[in-house]
Amino acid sequence: MWDWFVTTLRDHPAIALFLTVALAYPLGTFKYRGISLGTVATTLLVGILVGQLHIQISHNVAIVFFLLFLFAIGYRVGPQFVRGVAQDGAMQALFAVVVCAVTLATAYGVARLAGYSIGYGAGLFAGAATASSALGLSTTAIQALGMPPDETRSMVGALSTAFAMTYIFGTIGPILIISQIGPWLLRIDLAAACRAYEKRMGGTSHGSGTSWHHYVLRTYRLGEASSLVGQTVGEIEAGPGRSRCFFDQIRRAGQVIDATEATELKTGDVVSVAGSRSGLRALFATGTEEVEDLELLAVPVAGVDVVVTKRAFDGKTLTELAHMAPTHGIFLTRIRRGATGEDIPILPQTTIHRGDILTVVGQPQRIRASIGAIGRADFSDDQTDVSAMFFMIAAGALIGVPAIIVGGVPLTLSIAGGVLFAGIAAGWQRSVFPTFGNVPPAVIWFMNVVGLNLFIGVIGITAGPSFVAGVQQVGASLFLWGMLVTTVPTVFALLIGKYVFRFDDALVLGCCAGAGTSTATLGLLADRAGSQVPALGYTIPYAISNTLLTIGGIVIVTLL
Repeated sequence: MWDWFVTTLRDHPAIALFLTVALAYPLGTFKYRGISLGTVATTLLVGILVGQLHIQISHNVAIVFFLLFLFAIGYRVGPQFVRGVAQDGAMQALFAVVVCAVTLATAYGVARLAGYSIGYGAGLFAGAATASSALGLSTTAIQALGMPPDETRSMVGALSTAFAMTYIFGTIGPILIISQIGPWLLRIDLAAACRAYEKRMGGTSHGSGTSWHHYVLRTYRLGEASSLVGQTVGEIEAGPGRSRCFFDQIRRAGQVIDATEATELKTGDVVSVAGSRSGLRALFATGTEEVEDLELLAVPVAGVDVVVTKRAFDGKTLTELAHMAPTHGIFLTRIRRGATGEDIPILPQTTIHRGDILTVVGQPQRIRASIGAIGRADFSDDQTDVSAMFFMIAAGALIGVPAIIVGGVPLTLSIAGGVLFAGIAAGWQRSVFPTFGNVPPAVIWFMNVVGLNLFIGVIGITAGPSFVAGVQQVGASLFLWGMLVTTVPTVFALLIGKYVFRFDDALVLGCCAGAGTSTATLGLLADRAGSQVPALGYTIPYAISNTLLTIGGIVIVTLL
């Protein structure tokens, strides 16, 4: 039975590949105290185990999945990458560039010091930096060196061995250093720093919510003693220092009328008003009676995700947006930003950027009136512009083909690098011109997760036979060198982020997590702070580092 099973896998390697991912994925998603080994590491290890059966899979299979994965990376980080380089995130972008340069330099120095070959050195860089995409570009770069097939296979095997041995601490190390050691090293009380930041940004001492976020709909009857009688709806809604509130309808003499800005309130009116609980209590504290008018309360409320694309909204704070006509009568409940869709705290001074996804609620007609001014409704969750997507992949690959020979070394962006930049261009273009190249988040997730894991599975199965020999050759020293390559740039990032770039104490740890592309670290920081403020420092460094570390896979091979 066993012989039949092994023979079947050798004759049909596709079965071995799918079996590898099926076994590895649940292991990689298992978490202990918020820490997970990750699906990439487990897929590689299971692939290496399956590879002991000497199963041969064409590299062309791997490259197809890898190109889909690279395009997905570029598409996701495109808006933040362009904004970080060109606009207000310049300091955070520069910070990420410096951290990536130190990571590459540390890996290169250690590889030279330890006397590692190109394969081990490139794998050390990719694993210690948890740059799975760099592994693919290093593989492509090694295969482009023109060495004999046996030597190429041996070098790719060494690459996979080094990646597998260093990736584990590469994943866990930044989590421990940034979230646990970082606050002590930098003398930061993260929770207090986030509360102080929220206060400076106009938030309250009760958390990051504002009247944009916590809203209710109530109905009140106005008595003769009410200070609101005789005022117009517009005057009340625009009152200085008043919490954000909106009048919807009025019952007057048994008739229900719409509340316009020019409507003057009268004694006996029953009004329906939306706003924060505290704001409504203060507004209707005297001369009014809360009543239960079911007709006025039966207002259909819709929730819609809106992608910000209009320049008029780009760079505006929530306070500024609250006084713009298009936001009248709608409430903001969520802001998502960046490649990983991180939640951004809703604070009066929070700045909105093009590409942000705003979740707004309110009456359907008011939302419809606001969408055109803000951007576009994010309803397109099931239609993929397949033609545009594959054309961009093909165009990027063609751009990456040409090579320049310098000192006998071919310098090229490579097909993979070209596809990465094509994805960045497509993602940015989509955020600015929403009619172009839609790829829904679910499809991007599939290309990202499945594409990468199938690629890593092929690498692991192919490198399986040489893995044991590689471990015997380099021993535990490779793991220890990997710890050094992970630790040095991470500690360096903490120190320069605090003392050179002088990021706010509430943001500096998020910036370090982004520069290290460690999403798990950001999650622990948010839990420790009890706030989403660290995410404000995460998105731009993440986009820059994700791109530069990927390209580093080619650079490290060239340097070595």
